Amino acid sequence: MTKILLSLHVLAAIVAVGPVTVAASMFPPAARRATPAGGAGTPALLHRICRVYSGVGLAVPALGFATAAAMGVLGSGWLITSIALTAAAAGILVAFVLPRQEELLDRLKDEQAPDHRDTVQLAMFTGVFNLLWATVTVLMIVRPGSTTGA
Repeated sequence: MTKILLSLHVLAAIVAVGPVTVAASMFPPAARRATPAGGAGTPALLHRICRVYSGVGLAVPALGFATAAAMGVLGSGWLITSIALTAAAAGILVAFVLPRQEELLDRLKDEQAPDHRDTVQLAMFTGVFNLLWATVTVLMIVRPGSTTGA
C-alpha cells in the first residue's frame, strides 16, 4: 500500500507541478517577446497552463499526507520542512506569480508593451517558486534521517 501511495504521489508531483514550473519559467521571456499588435497568444497559453495545473497540484499535498501517514513519518523534521516549503511555494504562486502574469496579459490585451521591470520581477518570483519546489523534491527523495533505506 505504501509503495502505491508513494508512486501516486511522485506521479502527481510530476504531472501537476512539473508543467507549472516550466510554464511559469517560460512566461516572463514570452511576455517580453510578445508584441502588443501580435496579441498575447503564447503568454496566455502559458498562464492558462499555470492556472489549471496549479489547481491539479492540490492533489500533491493530499497524496503526500496519505503517503506520510502510511509510512508513519508525519512527525519527521524533513516532512514538516517540506510541508512548510510547499505552503510557501503555493503562497508565492497564488499571491505573486499568477496575479503578475494576469497583469502582464491585461497590458498585452490593451495593446501596451509589458514593462521590462515587471517581467524581471515576475521572473524573480517564479525563480523563488521553482527553487522551493526543487528543495521539496530533494527532501522527498533524500528524506534525511529516514529509516526506510532511502
